[in-house]
Amino acid sequence: MTASETATSETAATSRPGASAPIRTAIVGYGLAGSVFHAPLIGADPAYALRGIVTGDPGRASAAAGRHPGVRVLPSVERLLAEDEYDLVVIASPTPSHVELAERTLELGLATVVDKPLAVRAADAERLIALADSRGAPLTVFQNRRWDGDFLTVRRLVEEGALGEVRRFESRFEWLNPRPRPAWKSGTTGRDGGGIAYDLGSHLIDQAVRLFGPVDEVYGELDRRREGAVNDDDSFIALTHTSGVRSHLSMSSLVARRGFRFRVLGSASAYTKWGLDPQESQLAAGMSPLDEGFGVEPVASYGRLGRDEDDAPVPTERGGYRRFYATLAEALAGRGPLPVDPRDALTAIRVIETLHAQRD
Repeated sequence: MTASETATSETAATSRPGASAPIRTAIVGYGLAGSVFHAPLIGADPAYALRGIVTGDPGRASAAAGRHPGVRVLPSVERLLAEDEYDLVVIASPTPSHVELAERTLELGLATVVDKPLAVRAADAERLIALADSRGAPLTVFQNRRWDGDFLTVRRLVEEGALGEVRRFESRFEWLNPRPRPAWKSGTTGRDGGGIAYDLGSHLIDQAVRLFGPVDEVYGELDRRREGAVNDDDSFIALTHTSGVRSHLSMSSLVARRGFRFRVLGSASAYTKWGLDPQESQLAAGMSPLDEGFGVEPVASYGRLGRDEDDAPVPTERGGYRRFYATLAEALAGRGPLPVDPRDALTAIRVIETLHAQRD
């Protein structure tokens, strides 16, 4: 399926084809991913019943109980899996724990969503995919940035030929972030999944490959700018696609002034876009995914298409994070493909793993 495809239904489903009971769902981890993304999106979709949240942090446990009354808040995965009351488990825990947790859920035949990246090493990701296949357990990866409104806009412009022949794709996630990072992020080495390349590069690479296909050559700069840093916090990755397009991908949490989000240069025209998709900030502020304004970008933030001063604003497509879980519900009911094929995750993992090996 393509990132622009919409879900055809939001009917209830389970992993049994054609079933209509709500999908009994548990979330493992209640940090940013669990609390801001997964819990609100699942709660907004009538196909799902959020039944359990796992967190060992007392503060997060209290927050989860307050925001999701009636949902069991459990201190450990062991408690969750012993209950045998779930159809779907969403793994939103720190990156280094993804593989171990997914192995446990897949061994039990549970449908499993793993937040990106699926794994730190390609061999581990391949093992998870093989395990899912052998157990008949659906496995997918939460690559939510496929449904960013600005990315959907770029995809439409590329597919329509509005840029002519695309020659270079520039994409970046960057900001100045003075806040302390979680202990696992600050203390885990880059090659073990703690750096910004795995955190944000897994999104940027996925988007580039979705647009321009397989990669033939890779170049990267995985830099550590913070004093005493054990992982990359200011990185750049260049991809040469088989199609001939070059993708230049930048990610940093240390810039004093942000650059453009996208600059796509073609033979006929160019598209430039500033600012981030609004869905994350809307969810963090408590906006419901069911709100009419969810995923809608203000006119002032529209990108521009054209040449130098001869350009015009292009309305940004509405962001669609809800499509991930709506599409997953259809897939679990046997009515379509998974929202993200886990094999798609292998390219980004291989690229980042290789760059860390070269650096170290």
